[in-house]
Amino acid sequence: MSALTLLIIRHAEKPEDQWPGPGLTHKGAEDKESLVIRGWQRAGAWTALFGAGSSLPDYPEPDTIYAAAPDSAERLHRHPSRRPFETISALADRLDMKPNTHFIKGEEEQLVQELLTLSGVVLLSWEHKAIVESILPMLPTAQGILPTEWPEDRFDVVLRFDRPDGAQQFAYRMLCPQLLSGDPSTGF
Repeated sequence: MSALTLLIIRHAEKPEDQWPGPGLTHKGAEDKESLVIRGWQRAGAWTALFGAGSSLPDYPEPDTIYAAAPDSAERLHRHPSRRPFETISALADRLDMKPNTHFIKGEEEQLVQELLTLSGVVLLSWEHKAIVESILPMLPTAQGILPTEWPEDRFDVVLRFDRPDGAQQFAYRMLCPQLLSGDPSTGF
């Protein structure tokens, strides 16, 4: 297997009691499936962290970006969340790349099968429950205990998986970059 660094983030903040205000599209229209202002701030912070060319060893610039499809209503038979895509849209623009949005929530098995064939640095933005319930159990890890729950109030962590060239398993670390005020310095 080729060397692969997989960086997994949860979509940024959404409308709820903790973060007042409605969800807003990138054009400012109210949308309950979009990020709140704090979420757009976090999306900008992820852009600075992963796309500023700072060469921080823990947070490499991605070669490829994946996010859940933002426009999959006909496939989901309900309104899709645009939050995973919105979370990485500014980063993709900054890096002049088109994110892969071919998968929707519920297609995690196909997503992981594709991710495991890749090499380089891949950033994935997804929904938190599907990350811990569906994606993480399919990743072969060499060490550490993977989270089985993602707290509702945590939008600030990076799950980092490193697979060296020729290896079958990933080494795992949880990173807490503290990008916005109030972000904890410890994981969950």
